[in-house]
Amino acid sequence: MESATYKMIQDIETNKLFLADCLETKQPKFFQRFERVLSECYIQHQFLPNAKDIWAVDYMPIQISKDKFIQFTYNPDYLNTPYYQKTISNVDFICKEIGIETIKSKLIIDGGNIVKCQNKVIMTDKVFNENKNLSKNEIIKQLIELFEIEELIFIPWDNINDEIGHADGMVRFINEDTILINDYSIEDEKFQYDFRLAIDKARLNVVELPYNPVLKQNSISATGIYINYLQMEQAILLPIFNSKQDDIAFKVIEECFKEKIIKTIESNELAKEGGILNCITWNILD
Repeated sequence: MESATYKMIQDIETNKLFLADCLETKQPKFFQRFERVLSECYIQHQFLPNAKDIWAVDYMPIQISKDKFIQFTYNPDYLNTPYYQKTISNVDFICKEIGIETIKSKLIIDGGNIVKCQNKVIMTDKVFNENKNLSKNEIIKQLIELFEIEELIFIPWDNINDEIGHADGMVRFINEDTILINDYSIEDEKFQYDFRLAIDKARLNVVELPYNPVLKQNSISATGIYINYLQMEQAILLPIFNSKQDDIAFKVIEECFKEKIIKTIESNELAKEGGILNCITWNILD
């Protein structure tokens, strides 16, 4: 395959932040803390109009280059009931209101399942479950063409404990060759093996972050998952949970991103709803 003509925009390059306009109403206490930390980092934010839920990264387009945005179909299986269908935002309306033109794809993909760095993208294999009308090879072909990347890496989806299946709660790039991963030592041995095998096949170096999820049956809580941080040009905002592992997570992030401003924000209320900082933000390079 010929080399990509440019590298995808990375989170660490982004300088413009959007939040769902319903975030302040649905998470008032968290929102006050979040605004304060954003201000400390000189990060201004704008609102996505008429958003139906707070998880902006999932339904908003993926920025490839300065003017190229891919709008995947947002219709995940975990929202496949009349009640939850009402929570799906009109992305066409939002993009028009904020002046974003998109390239549309019929592939059903949540933005939270796309972790990118230059010429690489990591996704969970849930993408194949949600697009069963296409072969695996056709899905891969479409994604590589849309992303204009050299390497597409799939990691296993823990479909027993995680119905959402988003990669941004599992891995994040430090650089093109090294990723942060959750310390999955408490998880099922088969999942641990399959996960590390996928990472090893991709020839990626790893750094482990603390991972201390709430292990309750039928729980959607993201409490204890530090890897879902917000990363921008100005700073990295790390979720904390009033846990003894907060300091450990901060030190790991500080060591990985030595030249970046690192700020923490207590995120328990938000995490109880099933997502954290990367989930509620849509950050782009303006």
